[in-house]
Amino acid sequence: MNKEKVLELLKSVNYPGYSRDIISFGIIKDVLIEEKVINIELDIRTADEKMVKEIESVIIDKMQSSAPGYDIQLVNKPAPTAGQGSPKSKPDYLPNVKYKIAVASGKGGVGKSTVSVNLAVALAQLGLKVGLLDADIYGPSIPLMLGVDSKPEYDGKKLTPITKYGVNLMSLGFLMEGDDAVIWRGPLVTRAIQQLMQDVNWGELDFMIFDMPPGTGDAQLTLSQAITLDGALIVSTPQDVALIDAVKGVNMFRKVNVPILGIVENMSYFSCPHCGERTDIFSSGGVERECNRINVNLLAEIPLDVQIREGGDSGKPIVANIPENPRSKIFLEIAENISKSLS
Repeated sequence: MNKEKVLELLKSVNYPGYSRDIISFGIIKDVLIEEKVINIELDIRTADEKMVKEIESVIIDKMQSSAPGYDIQLVNKPAPTAGQGSPKSKPDYLPNVKYKIAVASGKGGVGKSTVSVNLAVALAQLGLKVGLLDADIYGPSIPLMLGVDSKPEYDGKKLTPITKYGVNLMSLGFLMEGDDAVIWRGPLVTRAIQQLMQDVNWGELDFMIFDMPPGTGDAQLTLSQAITLDGALIVSTPQDVALIDAVKGVNMFRKVNVPILGIVENMSYFSCPHCGERTDIFSSGGVERECNRINVNLLAEIPLDVQIREGGDSGKPIVANIPENPRSKIFLEIAENISKSLS
């Protein structure tokens, strides 16, 4: 048994809950073999002690079954993390941005981009300097939802973000042609996001909103690890099939030590514009109950509203186009709560 063989064996051990192995996660720091003892030094960066124990358990099970007769010794020596008086463990791609917020969802079709756009515009209306980065590179919808069809200017070194409704914007959609499809694997996704951060003249901002890809796969996890996030906002609809995936999103961010700002229940109910009667099209109460169970704030219940939909399709988000609308005020309350909680 040698170091290379041990590392090869551990490549078949996945990080609990994900399809990526612990080697690609950087969990294994070093391997030292002395006679019949295999010493494995780990770098598990999580405050969840149960997760640490689970990872250690699967490593020991793998090594004991593959290397019988060897004594397996594990020691976890995580590198210092930000907030402990030491350098940040992640590269700071946006040093002039105070707060970086991810808007994410466990599945597509729940209105994540609608929330991202209106939240960004609402923050700008509070007098804050705001950037919106369309990190949903598989389906960049921010250009359409903000009515932008021009290309960003390039000074030979960096791109200049396009400004709309007081928000600085950048999206891969600005650089694509028509209906081009993006077919990229994880490493290319990460590099694309890094370039949208590094190669853009963002300037000094109070908030950067990341409209993340839907889901909780390798791409989302890689992005969460590459960006030093100050918080994540999860968007869900009321029905169980969406809520199950929303909870997975919460757990994903918790595993990489990103604070959860709360869950927004979108398409919460339908209010008849003629009689005012409320209809719970996608069920009701589930998100609130789940928030209580997993100890997460329910930030808002946003109804299914034709004016919100029309605003997204026309490039005129409701917060900017109809600020007096009660739905606009919901987004403004979310923005105010997030701003206060972080500052």
